[in-house]
Amino acid sequence: MSEETTLTSLSDLGSGSAGAPATEPVALRPQILDKFGRAYATGRRKDAVARVWLKPGSGKIEVNGRDQAVYFARPTLRLIINQPFDVAERRDQYDVVATVTGGGLSGQAGAVKHGIAQALTRYEPALRTVVKQAGFLTRDSRVVERKKYGKAKARRSFQFSKR
Repeated sequence: MSEETTLTSLSDLGSGSAGAPATEPVALRPQILDKFGRAYATGRRKDAVARVWLKPGSGKIEVNGRDQAVYFARPTLRLIINQPFDVAERRDQYDVVATVTGGGLSGQAGAVKHGIAQALTRYEPALRTVVKQAGFLTRDSRVVERKKYGKAKARRSFQFSKR
């Protein structure tokens, strides 16, 4: 006959079925790689669009053919780019090649961050929950409001002159 197990608390329920050892979190999504073993993703922020390729390596990040320290000279922009790796605890484990077009440097850094986060979840689907909880998979949809006619800018009126 089959052996019955009784649960004494809810913690016994989380430890697996019938006392089986707990395993690593199961990835519900498949790993998506190209023929070169790289994960590809597109990141967007403001008017900037970044195409990002991710593969295991030494942590080298190349943006538009230049090193990240050269392309993004401000340390805050480099900090933004490395946020997905810090959250997933994968710093210096992946090489990134990115091409960015459009927008300014701040928008481009945000686009690269979005692309890295997307590519990281395609290479390691188990990291999706960690990266998603940090909010890096959501595209920041805020863009500059367009200029309206009869206005100096989007909302600012021309200076009033009494005479």
